[in-house]
Amino acid sequence: MLEIPESRTICRQLNQVIQGKRIKQVIAGHTSHSFAFFSLDKQQYPKILNGRVVTEVISLGSRVEIQTGGWSLDFEGGTILRWLAIEEKRPAKHQLLVEFTDGTGLLCTVQMYGCIALFKEGEYQNKYYLVAKAKESHNPLSDSFTYEYFRDLWLQTKPNFSIKALLATEQRIPGVGNGVLQDILFKARVNPQSKLGNLNEDESHRIFVSLKETLLEMTSQGGRDTEKDLFGQSGGYRTILSAKTWHFNCPVCMSSIIRKAFLGGNVYFCPQCQPIKESVG
Repeated sequence: MLEIPESRTICRQLNQVIQGKRIKQVIAGHTSHSFAFFSLDKQQYPKILNGRVVTEVISLGSRVEIQTGGWSLDFEGGTILRWLAIEEKRPAKHQLLVEFTDGTGLLCTVQMYGCIALFKEGEYQNKYYLVAKAKESHNPLSDSFTYEYFRDLWLQTKPNFSIKALLATEQRIPGVGNGVLQDILFKARVNPQSKLGNLNEDESHRIFVSLKETLLEMTSQGGRDTEKDLFGQSGGYRTILSAKTWHFNCPVCMSSIIRKAFLGGNVYFCPQCQPIKESVG
């Protein structure tokens, strides 16, 4: 799933390979997918995009937006973007195929669920998109994401909510999801199930520091090793806690890692390094 490290990486790569290119042909919805969503009738995609030139690609939290001078393509969720070289064989199954006049292409397939939105600038009213756009100036990788800003988010959230709920739900921090959450909290030595009201100021600050440092490390290394970039290569950041690693022992204390379903996804934690806090202390 796209989260900040992957959206930033793919955005950078797309600007390198498609910026300034003219779209020759677009095919939308070629392969049926129950959880691939489009903002317009799929027949409108080629009518609007054919002949347009890519001006810029931006990332908004976990989203990747291709701008074409007045119209934008927005990808989020489990949308997988792949670059296609000249004369490279086009896969038979896809949810969106963009062909450029120089013979290169861009493929999008949806894993689990995802949205491929096409909209005129300023007219897309999806609430998650609007929140991501409004909060992009306070992206955790920016200097404006200060501890004071983070603490305000904390205090605006109910104390009986878990730290996972604060970090990865309701778009409080767009682009931070269940994937990056695992290592952030492991490095902060905080259990994802711990309630905000039971965490003290020191733990709050540790989470803030880990949030910024871990996301920067993930992004600078081209995303996580559990995800692929635009060219189908795994990210360079080696996850500590993920579906790939949880069956190994904790790298710090050698305890068995716990995997548990919590708030709509699995969380991974070391019961020794990340005990659940039952009260402030």
